[in-house]
Amino acid sequence: MKTRIPWLDSKHSFSFGEHYDPDNTHHGLLLVNNEDVVLPGEGFDTHPHRDMEIVTWVLGGSLVHQDSLGHNGVIYPGLAQRMSAGTGIMHSEKNDSWRLDGKSHDEPVHFVQMWVVPDEPGVDPGYQQLEIDDELARGDLVTVASGLPRYRDRTAIAINSSHAAMHVARMTADSPAITLPDAPYLHVFVASGEVDVEGLGTLSQGDAIRLTRSGGQSIRPHGDAEVLVWEMHARLGGG
Repeated sequence: MKTRIPWLDSKHSFSFGEHYDPDNTHHGLLLVNNEDVVLPGEGFDTHPHRDMEIVTWVLGGSLVHQDSLGHNGVIYPGLAQRMSAGTGIMHSEKNDSWRLDGKSHDEPVHFVQMWVVPDEPGVDPGYQQLEIDDELARGDLVTVASGLPRYRDRTAIAINSSHAAMHVARMTADSPAITLPDAPYLHVFVASGEVDVEGLGTLSQGDAIRLTRSGGQSIRPHGDAEVLVWEMHARLGGG
């Protein structure tokens, strides 16, 4: 499913907005996996969210975040960001970082935004970001956001979902294979490049796979590649 308007090219892994398919609404606890490209000077005006954990991962360019809690900053590749909508928050996301740093920018911003269901509704809204570029340079699977207790000591940012974690591997041709974690629900998205998934074949940029009661498969890059993995131990509605 795709949304294309003059300033936005968006690809949706699940039903989103006017694109509704009752057989494609979520996987595990993941409701949204949108790959967006936004032209310079454009973006999403202030809009509300509620009771959702929102993780934004920038692949290229930079994205300005502003919200009703007073957070104001630029998200760029290697910076993990999470917004907990909770009882309600307003925010905007725009490709206008020149307004903050005073420099000219003329490139699109390319990012993936993902929404997962929190454990409980009505929590206080919140925001967190952290630079993890050094960890990503190792080429293995790095935990970017998590509520799973097992990753408490090595999670970049925390989310209010005790059954979900999001990992990223930024690989080169010389990187060793990564191994998918064991979980009832896995969502694997190729953000850039091309990889081989053991037993499933080759995936290219923009491809995604959904696995149930799986894990242990290896992923090998053909060259430079970036892979986003959601590990989930519950699903929407329980179970």
